[in-house]
Amino acid sequence: MGKFTEEELQIAKSVDLVDLAEHRNIPLKKKGRYYCVDGMDSLMIFHRSTWYRYSRRVGGSTIDFLMYFENLTFREAVSCLLDFAGYTRKSGSSFKPQGERKEKNRSLENRLPQSTREPFILPKKAPDCRRLYAYLMKRRCLSKEIIRYWLENGMMYESLPYHNIVFLGRNRNGTVRFASQRGIRDACGKPFKGDVPGNDKQYGVNIINPQSDALNVYEAAIDAMSDMDFRNDYKTSILALGMVSDGPLKKVLEEYPHIRKISFCLDNDQPGREAAKKLAEKYQQAGYETEIRFPPYGKDFNEFLQRERNQDLCRQPQEQKAR
Repeated sequence: MGKFTEEELQIAKSVDLVDLAEHRNIPLKKKGRYYCVDGMDSLMIFHRSTWYRYSRRVGGSTIDFLMYFENLTFREAVSCLLDFAGYTRKSGSSFKPQGERKEKNRSLENRLPQSTREPFILPKKAPDCRRLYAYLMKRRCLSKEIIRYWLENGMMYESLPYHNIVFLGRNRNGTVRFASQRGIRDACGKPFKGDVPGNDKQYGVNIINPQSDALNVYEAAIDAMSDMDFRNDYKTSILALGMVSDGPLKKVLEEYPHIRKISFCLDNDQPGREAAKKLAEKYQQAGYETEIRFPPYGKDFNEFLQRERNQDLCRQPQEQKAR
């Protein structure tokens, strides 16, 4: 299999240690802001990514954790962590997330007749959405209300065996035509992201209100959730492209001709700003009312939401002390 790449090692080290211990049946208990292994109070887990056992003066990353607790070799530990994170390795190449293919192959697939495409099979559903809720609320600062709304509208679910979030894109008849996966173990390092094989890239994640002629367009589903949540806007239709090209937007406008107003709410970075300007001009010329709306600050709407809500948490103790 060859040596592990730096990126693979970073993925292995980014696995959430608390989730990993639970999966490997290593009992933990909460101790203030940290976790310790039950029966080994001197072993502490910090920031869910590193550990140290003070009585033995040993510690390190998630890789060291598996080597220490389960007597695995370095290679066995890294392979186990990559598998736990939902990644597979290919001989002679760097890792590829499960289901990931080269972009040119995706484009070719979308030009093939449906009968010749790879079968579109959704990942299995987890019996509950406990980890999905924990990740979106704790790490992404989303409210329980917006998460429940997306779940009840069939826009996402938690998968097995890796507990990824699966975001769904449906056509006008409600049939799922597109699905993308987003890993929840991203406290440190690069998270797993990838489309489900066989999906139709003409579609994006969308919630369409037949009573509204306005549509907000985002790059990512979590940004759409964040903006909806912050503004408490459950009426305006939304579309998450999953990219900065407008293929899914064309399909939505074709299937829902009542939409006449489009707000481009892309990322506030150079690619996002350039794409928003280009798309706004294109669809304005096509007869739509368009606008560009970026988050007040931050790279994207979720970063803005996180910073706003973390500031609120900081302000609350000060306000209570002032009283």
